[in-house]
This record gives sequence, structure tokens and C-alpha cells, in this order.
Amino acid sequence: MLIVGISGGTGAGKSTVVRKIMERLPNDSVSLISQDNYYKDRSDLPLAERRQLNFDHPSAIEFSLLVQHLKILMKGSPIAMPIYSYITCTRAAEVIPIQPKEVIIVEGILIMSNPELRNLLNIKVFVDADPDDRLIRCIHRDILERGRNIREVLERYERSVKPMHIQFIEPTKRYADIIVPQGGNNEVAIKVLASMIEMNLTA
Repeated sequence: MLIVGISGGTGAGKSTVVRKIMERLPNDSVSLISQDNYYKDRSDLPLAERRQLNFDHPSAIEFSLLVQHLKILMKGSPIAMPIYSYITCTRAAEVIPIQPKEVIIVEGILIMSNPELRNLLNIKVFVDADPDDRLIRCIHRDILERGRNIREVLERYERSVKPMHIQFIEPTKRYADIIVPQGGNNEVAIKVLASMIEMNLTA
């Protein structure tokens, strides 16, 4: 089993890179684990307080469960991945069944900030993009998918996204085996990365 970690800042294009890699790999050979599904459930807080949570700090993520699930997959058993809603800032009652496959992709902004998780990754990828490009993508995504308005997005960017990126995400670039500049638009880097993974499939 090959464990590939794909990290990078909010709005860097990680999801696009993941999608394009999976499109190049054989069907049914890859399972995807998203860090976003492992945000801690905060249903104990009022909704107004939940919407102010700092999603870009490592303490917001239940890394212990993510590591446990990854180890279970590595042993050949399936897991029940949580479902997290950015609208309610809580976990759903439903789960997503994830099967062990030849390749497991772990994707998320902070996956390389946790030493135990980082040490389980066979290939570590950092998706890089200019700050203004990341901000534009954040605006589009948070308005269309997470029910926020432009003022909320910009306030959150200044309050947490930007400082947390500088403090916790950008420094993890030094752990990367591969850095993908230009985010999901870098077709050459994506092709090279997919080829590396394919070689491990046939090894």
C-alpha cells in the first residue's frame, strides 16, 4: 500500500490536483481520505460561535482518529470516515465507508503539521500557489459551498486563514518530497506525480 499525502494552503488547488491524479490512475486502485472530515465536532457550541471557529489551526482537527483510521486501512481493514459540515460546523450521523486500496491519498491543509501522521506518508506533496490566487479561490468556494458572504470570507481570511498559513502550513513545505507550483494548473507536475504512483502500483 502506498500512502500519498497532498497538502498546501487553503485554496491552493489541492482538490484539483487530487482529482486529476485519480483520473490518471486505474479505476478502483485509490481511496481518498480528506482531513476536512476529521474536524472536531463542536455541536456543544451555539451556531454563531461555531461559525467563528478557527479551521486553520491544528487543534481543530482530531488527528488521533485520522491516524487510527489510516493505520486500520494499512492493516487491510475498512474504516467509517466521518462527514463534516461547514454549514453547521458539526459531524453528520452518517459516515463514508472507505476501503483499503493499493493507494491511499490523504489530503488536507495541515496533514504534514502532525508528526505521527506525517511519518505514515510515503510520498509527501505540497501544492503551492500565490496568495492572491488562493484568496480568490477561497472567496468563490466559501460563498458557493459554505454559505458565507464576501465580508465573512475576507474577515476570516485576515483573522485566521492568512496568519495560520504563515504559522502552521507554509513551514511544512520543508517536509515535502514534491512541490507542485501553480496548483491544479500544473499539468506537467501532476503527470509526473501520477506516473510515480503508477510505477509503485506495478512494482
